[in-house]
Amino acid sequence: MTRIGRVVISGAPGVGKSVLLDQLAGMGYATVAESARAVIRERLARGEPPRPAPAAFAKEILRQDMAKYHAAMASAGWVFFDRSVVEALAMLHEAEPMTGEERSALLAEYRYHSVVFVPPPWKEIYVNDAERDQSFEHALAVHAAVLRCYRDAGYEICEVPRMPPAQRAAHVLRMLERQGA
Repeated sequence: MTRIGRVVISGAPGVGKSVLLDQLAGMGYATVAESARAVIRERLARGEPPRPAPAAFAKEILRQDMAKYHAAMASAGWVFFDRSVVEALAMLHEAEPMTGEERSALLAEYRYHSVVFVPPPWKEIYVNDAERDQSFEHALAVHAAVLRCYRDAGYEICEVPRMPPAQRAAHVLRMLERQGA
């Protein structure tokens, strides 16, 4: 098992990733916000549609995720990411297929902890907002795609149970401890 201090919290929209990251930040851990929401927020502020064409959207998310990855390298200890370069590469590959060598090289360069923490879709907490305009059914499809993208990239998935944020954070930290990470 790879010992890397960059830990990904991922999953569908509206599953509580941001709340979990806020909980971890409140406990003193470094966290990195999701890039897609930032891109959407910036576009809405300029009066543009929330998302550009899929390839342009994926490229901008990838650019921001790569920059955040490098910025986090200076942090000591665990750094928890809301999504990652892995997903941005999967989005880009879907919009503009990449060669296997190109994708493999980027996945090798941008490595995270070997276990990705994924809260499952949770209809009772799902809400739409200015940046999240997808249906819950769309979130279910995203969940399946997220699991597939990380498994295809060689990561292990650890489901984060449906429970209050403090308990979710404790679960993530306990699982990292159990792995001797």
